[in-house]
Amino acid sequence: MPGSKLDEIDRMILAELQADGRMTNVELAKRVGISAPPCLRRVRTLEEQGYVRGYHANVDPRELGFEVQVFAMVGLVSQAEADLTAFENLCIGWPLVRECHMLNGEVDFILKCVAPDLRTFQRFLTEDLTSAENVASVRTSLVIRGAKDEPSVPFDVLEERLAKEA
Repeated sequence: MPGSKLDEIDRMILAELQADGRMTNVELAKRVGISAPPCLRRVRTLEEQGYVRGYHANVDPRELGFEVQVFAMVGLVSQAEADLTAFENLCIGWPLVRECHMLNGEVDFILKCVAPDLRTFQRFLTEDLTSAENVASVRTSLVIRGAKDEPSVPFDVLEERLAKEA
């Protein structure tokens, strides 16, 4: 199990950083029960090993005028690796697409999109997404409201699982 390669302190560091990536190294060290220099070394190692992919602020899109959030389920004509990669590269270039996930099943990709208004999303949908090469179908669902938006992973579940394996 990948999480088991990390010791308890590394997992606590990751959980704390996930909850608040802005805290100082001194505060982080205090929370996980070690001194600041080894804490900083551990954080840098976790970053270098890819456990920490970056730090960002959780910005509220609606506060910035992005009133429309849509999930778009996309079916492609071809699922050849080159075609899948080409579609992923298109998504990377579309600013309104905030997440892009390849799926197994009836839908090839699900995209999380934000837009300031319905007209802007509709223009993206008709001019970019549905007209993109290899796109066979697009079904969209407009988000009415969100009930949960948690970052990354549930560390309590990881710790529970590791305790059962010990």
